[in-house]
Amino acid sequence: MRLSVTQRILGLLIILFSITLVPPILVSLWYQDDGLIAFILAFIVMFGIGMLLWFPARNSKKELHLHDGFLITAMFWTVLSMVGALPFLLLSNIDTGQNLSIAQAVFESVSGFTTTGATVIKDIDILPKSILYYRQQLQWLGGLGVIVLAVAVLPMLGIGGMQLYRAETPGPMRDEKFTPRLENTAKTLLSIYIVLTVTCALAYWLAGMSLFDAIGHSYSTVATGGFSTHNESLGHFKSPIIEGIAMFFIILGSLNFTIHFLVWNKLDLRYYWRDIQGRVFIYIVLGLIAITVLMLLLYSEDVKHQTFFSTLRYASFEVISIISSTGYTIDDFSTWPMFLPVLILGSGFIGGCVGSTAGGFRVIRFILLYKQASREIMRLIHPNAVIMVKINNKKIPDNVSQAVSGFIFLYISSYIFLSLLFMATGVNYLTAFSGIAATLNMTGPGLGDVTVHYGGIGDAGLWILSFTMLLGRLEIFTLLVLLTPAFWRR
Repeated sequence: MRLSVTQRILGLLIILFSITLVPPILVSLWYQDDGLIAFILAFIVMFGIGMLLWFPARNSKKELHLHDGFLITAMFWTVLSMVGALPFLLLSNIDTGQNLSIAQAVFESVSGFTTTGATVIKDIDILPKSILYYRQQLQWLGGLGVIVLAVAVLPMLGIGGMQLYRAETPGPMRDEKFTPRLENTAKTLLSIYIVLTVTCALAYWLAGMSLFDAIGHSYSTVATGGFSTHNESLGHFKSPIIEGIAMFFIILGSLNFTIHFLVWNKLDLRYYWRDIQGRVFIYIVLGLIAITVLMLLLYSEDVKHQTFFSTLRYASFEVISIISSTGYTIDDFSTWPMFLPVLILGSGFIGGCVGSTAGGFRVIRFILLYKQASREIMRLIHPNAVIMVKINNKKIPDNVSQAVSGFIFLYISSYIFLSLLFMATGVNYLTAFSGIAATLNMTGPGLGDVTVHYGGIGDAGLWILSFTMLLGRLEIFTLLVLLTPAFWRR
């Protein structure tokens, strides 16, 4: 590893991120709110940290290795979460009555970058517009991955991006590029991401949102993030049309962006249906909606669930929002009857497609596990048969199948260990297991004491949850690999 190269790139990335504070500063000036000083101070501190890291190592321009990519990715997300917390921490200088501790400010920042959508802020409506905008922008930046977005710029600075791309996307399709050069891939992804965001914002605005709300919610919708500018989330608007727009763009954000590119490039919508990931994801969503509607009609006493179409509205929104790891709410699913709260929260473990902005296991891994299990059953019946695991008629190499099995083991082990650790801070078991599930899968709302917000969780618990969000965002391997002695051996 080349620590001087790592230091140089980390400094450059923080300098670049400090520039993203300019839009919140402009919003503060436009609305003349109290967030201006907080953002100016945060910009100065971030830019200064970046310069202190970059300047001593500015001449270190050696080629990156994969080890360097993992280290830069993990360090960048950790440092970025810390410096990104500055505007929230500086809320103590703003007359909102919501002074945040360091743990709370970092939690809010990590939740934004990882597109989790969990919040410690109890009254969002009274926040300055600039802070509200900043929260939404955090999710937009984190949606496609800050580093994946940055590789479109870094080549112009003389920095290679392939190792960063591999470290940022350690899923089974991580080596798949759909344009010849990585920077072109990143630019194409960014172009699609921007087009979806602008289209979503226009749709929200035409449906009745204010321009500020439309832009803010488009950021977190396409990013499948879940932050809102109102306490009641999208339920604030009480509009089936707005909810329908949200569901449509949440699903688009949950699909593989490679497929978006193919549709964009070939002008052929059939690519969506040809992708096995997308098909299975839609099947799962429809199945969960059907079960939820049936259970609500049979057992719910809420007036909202007395008619089929009203029940379908609430069931569809909550299922799509949670399975995609978005976390918007229009109803309190934690109060729904029977097993529905656990079913809906548990759907977050499935998540969206690899190559999307959603979290969770990702659908492709469930498909691979299912096909592996089916192969083992067939081997018991036909011991001498040669049975290959295929997806989209392509043979899956054994090393990919092994990596998926290892990922699932680490995911489940991490979930159990972190849940017990969180419980050791004094929370009840429902809050512990649902809170870790909600943060590891990046869904946001949980059950128990974290149904609405995380403002009642102590600092120790918030540090655990912040680590859990980073672990989920970097898909376990990227962060845990740094904890192995072998990684640090030359």
